[in-house]
Amino acid sequence: MDRAWALHPQVSVRPEAFGALLYHFGTRRLSFLKEPGLLALVQALPAHPSARAAAAAAGLPAAQLDRYQRALATLAASHMIVEGKQA
Repeated sequence: MDRAWALHPQVSVRPEAFGALLYHFGTRRLSFLKEPGLLALVQALPAHPSARAAAAAAGLPAAQLDRYQRALATLAASHMIVEGKQA
């Protein structure tokens, strides 16, 4: 939560009623963000120096940060998000 993250440059986000779909054009993988809060966090990542700051900016409750940290770890493992800021 203390690192900067951003969407991989080859990932597209499609908002949906349940959250969003992420599609990685390089790996052809599809990920589901099953809640709007996680979508808000992912969208806020590039504008903030850390995932923790992005979560605060998105209005996510501090008590739920562990859950969002696990979700970000899964997105990082599937190369949907990458460490550091992207242009």
